[in-house]
Amino acid sequence: MLLYLTRQEILIMPAIEVGRICAKLTGREAGKKCVIVDVMDKSFVLISGPKKVTGVKRRRVNVNHVEPLQDKIEIKRGASDDEVEEVLKSSGKLEMMAQGVKPILASS
Repeated sequence: MLLYLTRQEILIMPAIEVGRICAKLTGREAGKKCVIVDVMDKSFVLISGPKKVTGVKRRRVNVNHVEPLQDKIEIKRGASDDEVEEVLKSSGKLEMMAQGVKPILASS
């Protein structure tokens, strides 16, 4: 079943936003989940695993190298790794973050 979104629905729900859980697509952290901590500009975002949970280091990445997932957590812009981990724990998503994701671009 295909799901089509209207233009209004797309404008209401931005994919790249603070608190959005994403999957890394490239690099040594490919297939691991991360959280967008800050949107720097239209091309770059600041992400964090946090490293203790997923193994993803806090770093600036190109938006083309992350795939937004459906889940989102409520964090403030520029939140520390400890704050992100605490919110993940309180929302019950800590175990889900530790599980890897097979990136779409990965070869089978």
